[in-house]
Amino acid sequence: MVFQLPDNLHPHCGPLAWMLGTWRGSGKGDYPTIEPYDYQQELIFQQDGRPFIHYFARSWIVDEQGEKVRDAAQETGFLRCPEAGKVELLLTHNTGFVEIWYGEAADGKLELATDAVARTETAKEVTAGHRLYGNVEGDLLYAYDMAAVGQALQPHLWARLQRV
Repeated sequence: MVFQLPDNLHPHCGPLAWMLGTWRGSGKGDYPTIEPYDYQQELIFQQDGRPFIHYFARSWIVDEQGEKVRDAAQETGFLRCPEAGKVELLLTHNTGFVEIWYGEAADGKLELATDAVARTETAKEVTAGHRLYGNVEGDLLYAYDMAAVGQALQPHLWARLQRV
């Protein structure tokens, strides 16, 4: 699918412009405290000319045939761009925790690490994360490493999504 750069894109958001739009695809999840699973996901990145991009993601667990089993995680937030290439991510999860991330974007890649995590009293303990997004052959590939429930930082999610 052809992507057009929005006329009103803030210059600081330039390194993230390739992410704008809606993406859908499939991924895998695994962690020592859970059974491995397959999932499908939709990511939406939108902007309005100011130096940030709004982000929303929803996912659902699927069976071996790719049929939906149940809804899964949702997260939303803002990729703030204080200067070109520098990114601050404010992220809220439906499972009861919020995070502040810092990272860099360049050459079709966004890499982020957590700076702070807070949670509600009913949320599982999440203590750190690392996210890597990349434009690979026009697709959005990402990997999410997580430290949670007493486990060290390690791979948790990875997916390949296509622009729709």
